[in-house]
Amino acid sequence: MSISANNTNRKSWIEVPADNDFPIQNIPFGVFITKDDVITIGTRIGDRAIDMGALQQLNYFEGIELTDDMFMQDTLNDFISDGKKTWRLVRSRLAELFDETNPKLRDNKEHREIIIFNVKDIEMQLPVLIGDYTDFFSNKDHAINVGKLYRDPEHLLSPNWLHIPLAYHGRSSSIIPSGIPVHRPMGQTLPNGEKTPVFGPSRLVDFELETAFITTDVNVMGENIPINEAEDYIFGIVLLNDWSARDIQKWEYEPLGPFLSKNFATSISPWIITLDALEPFRTKGPKQDPSPLPYLQQKGKNNFDINLEVAIEPENKEATIVSRSNVKNMYWSMNQQLTHHTSNGCRVNSGDMMGSGTISGATPDSFGSMLELTLGGKKPIQLNDGSERRFINDGDTVIFKGYSKNNGVRIGFGELSTKLLPPFVRK
Repeated sequence: MSISANNTNRKSWIEVPADNDFPIQNIPFGVFITKDDVITIGTRIGDRAIDMGALQQLNYFEGIELTDDMFMQDTLNDFISDGKKTWRLVRSRLAELFDETNPKLRDNKEHREIIIFNVKDIEMQLPVLIGDYTDFFSNKDHAINVGKLYRDPEHLLSPNWLHIPLAYHGRSSSIIPSGIPVHRPMGQTLPNGEKTPVFGPSRLVDFELETAFITTDVNVMGENIPINEAEDYIFGIVLLNDWSARDIQKWEYEPLGPFLSKNFATSISPWIITLDALEPFRTKGPKQDPSPLPYLQQKGKNNFDINLEVAIEPENKEATIVSRSNVKNMYWSMNQQLTHHTSNGCRVNSGDMMGSGTISGATPDSFGSMLELTLGGKKPIQLNDGSERRFINDGDTVIFKGYSKNNGVRIGFGELSTKLLPPFVRK
């Protein structure tokens, strides 16, 4: 499939530093507040944010059927609802407009000053109004690692794991963009050796290295989506940190699964990277054995080669990379997740978010959570400043990065950075 915006030979008249996540071949979508306190939908090239609301007002999207205020809103939901044809037309127009050979905006200084901002001068927002959030459990290495900690050695995976993309419903009200700090949650836990629970701050706050996909309007209630159509309803991907309080989780998860241990905060990166931008990085996923039931069977390259990285940065200290993983490790693909989600007729809407679940690799340096990296806290990891971590400390900032690279083009997600604060204290 040829997507004109992905032309690897294209260069922009906006300077793009070496190894920057946002070359002209990326063209992500997000929402930001300008230095003039105007909220707008935008995109990014290099270290410059582009006000698409201003572009629309100045008729740079002429010829593309858009509502008059499409890019002058505070969420991407309406744009996402317009579907893949519109997404591609807009990405293509932006690629043409910022091509180094196109003088239309390049040589219009007055318009450039209205449209283009330094990313340091804007404030990123949540890109979509997320109505529903589902978090899957779709990485086999992670499932086995957790099984080694909590399950019978003969049955590391639950009986259904190899047959069904497992998931739970999260809480969308607690989803926040990069840069917003998180308070250590309070909750009920059962101390080791005790029979009576106590209430207090979680002592085992953890990150979970994930990605998430954002959907367009998928179906009407009662309708299921076939596997070969699922990808048509996926707009793009963000990085996701599904914060977890392991001690609260251990006490509460039976019999209905996680609740307060997960819903206190979920952080996402603010730029949505479209599947079109990631098209050159398709790859096959792990072999599925046994073969899934027919409605989940798929052919071809349905995973993406996206490098992931986690760092922990203590307050006023340098960061330490603690994990490197890859999205291609996912056992259940996004297509299978969305197909299964709608298989019972569940309605999925524009702006809904589906988390991948923790993405771990096969080696200890690729595990996607502190639970795995430290064997449940038994084996602390050492940071560059000499300190040790079993889980995340107050004052620590957890930083996720992700990118794909080939043929000299790097498509990245930017940074997902979240600081853990002490428990909230009412004044």
